Amino acid sequence: METRRVVLRPCDDGDASALFAMYSDEQTMRYWSSTPWTDPAEGLCKVARDREALDSGTAFGLGIEERASGLLIGTCALHAFHHVNRRCEIGYLLSRSHWGRGLMSEALKPLLRHAFDVIGLHRIEADIDPDNVASARLLEALGFRAEGRLRERWLVGGRFSDSQLYGLLASDASPS
Repeated sequence: METRRVVLRPCDDGDASALFAMYSDEQTMRYWSSTPWTDPAEGLCKVARDREALDSGTAFGLGIEERASGLLIGTCALHAFHHVNRRCEIGYLLSRSHWGRGLMSEALKPLLRHAFDVIGLHRIEADIDPDNVASARLLEALGFRAEGRLRERWLVGGRFSDSQLYGLLASDASPS
């Protein structure tokens, strides 16, 4: 999948160091459901896990490459599929140096179209930390609706955090 500024593609072993740089950054991982990575080998492990999940159909994880530089700048994934109910969850992460430029919105639009038009999903859910205002704005701009809050759902780094749930139905999705 390609847009004007990004290419969505499966990650490969050559992306391991870029993945480690993103997933080890404390500020980037501030609202994630796990602590920042500490071992560079975790990049290769993620590539292997994502490849296996893609091959088995349990998840659809892609890297986000910036077209101009050819650099891996983020990841996005459809995961936690409930095929009978035609729904899944979406997750995404963008390198801090690329925040505020609309790149994640640009990357997620074709992923959402693929989810609804090709995979045939009816519903996509997102689960974010309620303090992550930028992610909430992104989801709302993409047509997701806030649907509720789960208290103290995640234990990350010894601290419990809530989850704000968002949902997007195929009928809500913008054709653009």
